Amino acid sequence: MALKVLSALDSAKTQYYHFKAIVVAGMGLFTDAYDLFCIAPIMKLLGRIYYNNRPGYEIPAAVTSAMLGTALLGTVIGQLVFGHLGDRIGRRRVYGLSLMLMVISSLWCGFSMCTSRTCVLLSLGFFRFMLGVGIGGDYPLSATIMSEFANRRKRGAFIAAVFSMQGFGILVSSTVTMLVCSVFDKATKASPLETPEVADLAWRLILMAGAVPAGLTYYWRMMMPETARYTALVERNVEQAAKDMQKVLSVSLSQIAELQEEEQEEVSQNNIPPSSNNYPLLSKEFLRRHGRDLFACATAWFLVDIVFYSSNLFQSQIYHRYLPNQKKLNAFQEAFHVAKLQAIIAICSTIPGYYATVYFIDRIGRVKIQMMGFLFMGLGLLAIGIPYNVYWRDNTNIGFMILYSLTFFSSNFGPNTTTFIVPAELFPARFRSTCHGVSGASGKIGAIIGSVGFLWALRSEREDGYGKGIGMTASLVMLGGVCVVGIVVTHLFTFETMGRSLEENEKEDEMSGVCFLRCIRVPCNRRQSSGNINV
Repeated sequence: MALKVLSALDSAKTQYYHFKAIVVAGMGLFTDAYDLFCIAPIMKLLGRIYYNNRPGYEIPAAVTSAMLGTALLGTVIGQLVFGHLGDRIGRRRVYGLSLMLMVISSLWCGFSMCTSRTCVLLSLGFFRFMLGVGIGGDYPLSATIMSEFANRRKRGAFIAAVFSMQGFGILVSSTVTMLVCSVFDKATKASPLETPEVADLAWRLILMAGAVPAGLTYYWRMMMPETARYTALVERNVEQAAKDMQKVLSVSLSQIAELQEEEQEEVSQNNIPPSSNNYPLLSKEFLRRHGRDLFACATAWFLVDIVFYSSNLFQSQIYHRYLPNQKKLNAFQEAFHVAKLQAIIAICSTIPGYYATVYFIDRIGRVKIQMMGFLFMGLGLLAIGIPYNVYWRDNTNIGFMILYSLTFFSSNFGPNTTTFIVPAELFPARFRSTCHGVSGASGKIGAIIGSVGFLWALRSEREDGYGKGIGMTASLVMLGGVCVVGIVVTHLFTFETMGRSLEENEKEDEMSGVCFLRCIRVPCNRRQSSGNINV
């Protein structure tokens, strides 16, 4: 009976609720992008306010690293904790908690205590850590919920659409920053060498505004029923699963009212042995069946986030080339131009990459898109890195911007999106959220390396907070090498999930032996055609 319920879910037509779930589930990703992309212009404001005695109002590298690293560390913890809770007590029960934590933490970032530099930065770092915990918790829950509500044919596109909410987060972040800075600039009429006291209010408003869209979706999250797959397969309440499906999807009970004897007959006809699903997460049996998949997901996510979050390597050069002279801008104008440039890059490369994935993910598959994305990311980085010292350093022209945009487009039409999708499809329902959280946490560890570690790597001279690094050329070539490793890992270990039900991936583990390498097409290969297994 459970399989009949899920079969009806897999064959359900695309409906209004699917699109509603995309928006509701995507708010965590929206907040993640908002927080990530608003921090660059905010750091410009903080530099003007609290480091006005330093050349160029530059915040020390150690402080910048702490602001980036605390949020990412919180994300790692949130993915592990909330991912596990999603499997233990249910997706819905902890879904609202992660969102509320994001909303409250965003507000408290704006209310960072005191006005002294040390006190403000310490409290801001703490609340960004808590914000990261909430954002991290939302990753596995949103991906898992969307995958379990989606039908088989459009599942990849639906999960990709949830992830694409990051694009709207980038745009809203830039828009809010430009709007706030414009209002304060016109109200204060500050000169280039002047930083009004109200600038301390401007960055707080920008951070707090990120809580509004997430808060507006809290009611709809609480109204979402538990996913039918969790209710039927984990809680073993098939009748309730069928009722929950009726509430949100146009699926009648007559479509799923099959006799248990008929299902057992089908299992017998297909020679499918009884399922032995009583093994725990930390067991040899789990590693035998799912260890390779977990390794593939975690490693690919780790590698892509090293590259994706190291984009700050380019920022100083782009700002120097395309922003007006800092001496001619006040604090609000400088932050405005940084946000404007981020919005342009997002519109031209980042967002098109997201929606290219939405369109093609269920047409050409996850593995091909992931390998292609790693390939073009690597080519773009090597094309910038190898001739950097002899050409690009003094010629940040349209060619440089095209290559820079290519890395973002290829990341989002590639592994940055597919690594979010695949862990939500490969694992059994009772481990799905946990394994997605482990994979995502691995990615955010890579993000810490990319955003913090490479800050020192590009230093050509010894600076406060960091010693002499390896320089821009070596850093970019190293990142290109990371992309090559990503191609190899994807080719050898990542299995295709396009067009398959979530249950087929689990059933195949029970029917055949495990082959560790995807690329070997011999009898040990466990992936068989989807037509051989009925759900």
